[in-house]
Amino acid sequence: MNFLIFVIAMGVLIRGAEQLLLHSEKIALRFHIPDFIIGATLIAFGTSLPELATAVVASYNHKDDIAIANVIGSNILNITLVLASVFLLLKKVQKDKDFFVEDSIWALIPVLIFILMLLDGIISRFDALLLIILIGAYIFFLFQGKKEMPKEELNKLKNEPFSWITTIPMIFISFLLVIIGSYFTVESASQIAHQFKISEWIISIILISFGTSLPELVISITSTIKGKVEIAIGNIIGSNIANMTIVLGLSALTNPLKIDASLYLFDIFTLVISSFFLIFITAKKLYSKSIGVALLILLALFLNHTVNQMSTF
Repeated sequence: MNFLIFVIAMGVLIRGAEQLLLHSEKIALRFHIPDFIIGATLIAFGTSLPELATAVVASYNHKDDIAIANVIGSNILNITLVLASVFLLLKKVQKDKDFFVEDSIWALIPVLIFILMLLDGIISRFDALLLIILIGAYIFFLFQGKKEMPKEELNKLKNEPFSWITTIPMIFISFLLVIIGSYFTVESASQIAHQFKISEWIISIILISFGTSLPELVISITSTIKGKVEIAIGNIIGSNIANMTIVLGLSALTNPLKIDASLYLFDIFTLVISSFFLIFITAKKLYSKSIGVALLILLALFLNHTVNQMSTF
């Protein structure tokens, strides 16, 4: 029963996030916000809404392990599963194109800062403010760079009729779905963990993380099939940055997050290694199926370690 509730709640959460993102894009276009800003923020950060809602609810309920494990697991899966899927589906790519090299470095910066914050065993509200300031710096970087973002995906919204009468209620309903879905996702996952005598950390870093990473997976695979690889990779990088800054930041603002990092060193090191892997791939332009296989090997090691952990409980 708890697993059924988890699946339904995750579906409600993801659906609510998709609708909230869609109508937010419409409002942004209504106010003539530049396409590249919408793409770099709303599309990438919008796919992190499930992680945000889940982590904030978990933090509010003092389930710190769920909040932190969800962020770490989602970032690992975005690189090892989602990016691997992109490369395995990739047919051809121009090697001279710059695929977000500078952005991938930005994806590593909050990871390293996050590790420093873990040294005292707590992510405080002061730490949370620093993370939120960091995402502000990244957005400023985007404005300065003025990158060309996925206009093709956003142009179709301009041709759709816009009405405040329908948009505002839909945003409210979508936001309500996100809150309800995230609440029952956290509660059912916690019950599953207790039922099978598995730690909430393990349930969160695999089960919840996979569910909240589905928007990134769907958008990235769809973009790759359509030949828009920049959208796919940019979505992964932007989502990871959002997870480590906005998601962790707002969660820690809700309640300071306590963690004994020594218990989860493998997962934390996997997060760091996969983040460095992302920089190496974009810097060297290693966009190939072979790299996809290498990322899946990293994923297999991560999953194997998690399964072995489960057997100890």
